[in-house]
Amino acid sequence: MTLFSSFFGKEEPRALGIDIGSSAIKIIQIKKKNGQAVLETYGELALGPYAGLSVGQAVSLPPEKVAQAITDLMNEKEVSVTTRASGLSIPFSSALMSVIEMPDVSPKQLSSMVPLEARRYIPVPISEVMLDWSIIPKSEMAPQVEPELGGEAKMAMGASSPTPALPKVDVLVVAIHNETINKYQNIVTEAKLDAGFFEIEIFSTLRAVLDESLRPVVIMDIGAASTKLYVVERGIVRVSHTINRGSQDITTTISKSLGMPPEQAEITKRNIGANGPDKSINDAIVLTLDYIFAEANNALLAFEKKYNKAVSKIILVGGGSALKGLSRLAQDNLKTEVVIADPFSKLSAPAFLETVLKETGPEFAVAIGLALRRLAEFK
Repeated sequence: MTLFSSFFGKEEPRALGIDIGSSAIKIIQIKKKNGQAVLETYGELALGPYAGLSVGQAVSLPPEKVAQAITDLMNEKEVSVTTRASGLSIPFSSALMSVIEMPDVSPKQLSSMVPLEARRYIPVPISEVMLDWSIIPKSEMAPQVEPELGGEAKMAMGASSPTPALPKVDVLVVAIHNETINKYQNIVTEAKLDAGFFEIEIFSTLRAVLDESLRPVVIMDIGAASTKLYVVERGIVRVSHTINRGSQDITTTISKSLGMPPEQAEITKRNIGANGPDKSINDAIVLTLDYIFAEANNALLAFEKKYNKAVSKIILVGGGSALKGLSRLAQDNLKTEVVIADPFSKLSAPAFLETVLKETGPEFAVAIGLALRRLAEFK
């Protein structure tokens, strides 16, 4: 802190969101100014070359390699990161998530009851996982069951016995294996980060792209190795489904169909997309997308059948969602309104960056959600 800032006020708090994906690392740095979250810098670094593979390829790197990539990205002149205060994402595949029904008791009582009940849903010993949970808010349309009066209170008022059963609440339980936590702690140590938390990527995404909505929406996260589908209602993940196809499969199909090296196929995919004049490129892209859309339709039909509700719209996020022409193809195939996420709209940024931030926004949804949460921790 400079001499002048010590006289005239505190230094503006800054925070990093670090999204460790399967094919790239994305970083966002924001600061708090006049009550607003202000974009300071952002950057992306492909992980393929750290494993001797091409850009866009999904890789599995040891913690020290991931830490090196984070350090390299933060040290890039164009990125110029100035804080280590951060939050890191954990892949959805590394977590176990269940919704369980519990008695509507105090949070203190629930904290002792949830781990016992969670044993029925988690296929590993509770001692081997980090457990977190939260109460799912009741729908505003749901009937209210006198939550302020438990059985003892009603008896004290002279209610007739037998005492009615306690009302129930739905509790979202999330478990992350200790090995995963240890891996990320090693990354933090190696990269010399001041990490306030680790967060499962979908929760970061929700913070960055969702506004208040009572109707179910779908988050469609198109990554390099897979596409993840989440049906979200009132901020709660009701259904999750992973499709084993992603943007690198599109690159591979273009490469094989047209006899291109993978590097050239990746560039072709990004520059031309699915709405270019070359029918052979379009056909190669659609071949992979048809599989993704068919799987997504099955998942949506299963949700609608189970809950008797239709989703209101589909929000595209992830690096693969930057494919030109994707939103039109998705809307034609899924028969639902499709929008491309605009997470940078949650931040104050220079007007001249508006176009580029809209184009690159879907890739940075997780990083922005992480940075917003870390910044909110500063009082």
